[in-house]
Amino acid sequence: MPWEQAYNTARDTPKPLPPEQTPVEAAAGLSLAAPILARTPAPAFDAAAMDGFAVAGPGPWTITGRILAGQPVACSALPAGTGVEIGTGAPAPVGADAVLPYENCHRAGSTVTGTIGTRTHIRRTGDDVRPGDLIVPAGRTVTATVAAAAVQAGVDDVFTHRPPTVTLFVTGDEVIACGTPGPGQVRDSFSGLVAAVTSRAGGILRACSYLRDDKALLQAALDDTDTDVIVVSGSSSAGAADHLHTVLNEQHATWHVNGVACRPGHPQALAALADGRWVISLPGNPYAGLTAALTLLEPLLRTLAGQPAGKLPTCLVTGTAKLTSGAVRIVPVRFTGAAAQILPGTGSAGLRAAAAADALAVLPIGWTNGAPAAILAVP
Repeated sequence: MPWEQAYNTARDTPKPLPPEQTPVEAAAGLSLAAPILARTPAPAFDAAAMDGFAVAGPGPWTITGRILAGQPVACSALPAGTGVEIGTGAPAPVGADAVLPYENCHRAGSTVTGTIGTRTHIRRTGDDVRPGDLIVPAGRTVTATVAAAAVQAGVDDVFTHRPPTVTLFVTGDEVIACGTPGPGQVRDSFSGLVAAVTSRAGGILRACSYLRDDKALLQAALDDTDTDVIVVSGSSSAGAADHLHTVLNEQHATWHVNGVACRPGHPQALAALADGRWVISLPGNPYAGLTAALTLLEPLLRTLAGQPAGKLPTCLVTGTAKLTSGAVRIVPVRFTGAAAQILPGTGSAGLRAAAAADALAVLPIGWTNGAPAAILAVP
């Protein structure tokens, strides 16, 4: 399958997970399934915007009391020609026409003189938000600022898409989780990459397990996993130790992507099990696995998490790359002004160039030096 078609398939085939009601203080990082509408006005009452004197009618004014933030205000209206000393944020008394800042008036005993300017320094009820006003639309990610604006508008709960859950199986008799590799062994470099991509896309990595190259073990692992997405690194090709395709075929899985015309990362795949769980196959070589995670896993998770689909950014790319007929080449790049420069070292296994890169560029078939390419953010 062409790379762009594979990316779009992973992005467009799934549906967002069902919405659920979430306390606004617990919704940070989740995607809104419904817009947030104000329930109460903001400010909730007429409030002083400056320290000074709240006055009614023309001056001079006789000061009759003091109101500070957090204190209730008397129900009786402020008579013309009178005023009260007031603190910022305190409720303005009924009938107050303006707040005279200390620096704009003069007090002698109980009398204040000054001139009311063009600004009243009173924030009126609902000046910022009125009940029913849109705070943010559906599809937005709840940030700390979004949550604070919702709380200010009287919103306690919001509707968000449930974050997709992910399980990672790292396959291979040669893979170890920690320590110094022995002869023929390699350290796991996938779990951190998959965790980062999952988190960035709005998902939750629930578990990471290591499996020997055994068909029965892989079958049992898939059967016992109840997360929304199962990621399998390795076991993606057609070698004697690669069992994933056989297991999925025996389970009558639906193949949405089965091989992608890209280098590196062409053995990647996306399938759906009969019960709705998604399975993503990543090549076992680390850099190839990274490119596949950005091609299939990230767009799939973003859609499941309810994040709005968008086109990938593009950039002019300069340098040289080993191109392959009929396939895109995915290379690490570093931004230099308005363009991106290809970094050396683009084999399927090494991650050194990717670690030094600002992003990965997907060079289209027929790409030439200086032509544009889609950009993938490095986790």
